[in-house]
Amino acid sequence: MQQMPLPHFLAMILAVIAAAGLTIFLAVQAGLPMAALGLGALIGAGLMRVLARVE
Repeated sequence: MQQMPLPHFLAMILAVIAAAGLTIFLAVQAGLPMAALGLGALIGAGLMRVLARVE
């Protein structure tokens, strides 16, 4: 497997951080409680874990 070039890796990290910041900003502007946002993230992560399981 070929390694990812450093600029691509750093751009990917920047994109993830920017998307997370935008999500939190929009949730706060919409008046969504942070607990609801966290619960949604946990449910989404759990769903991805179940769907990605290879048996």
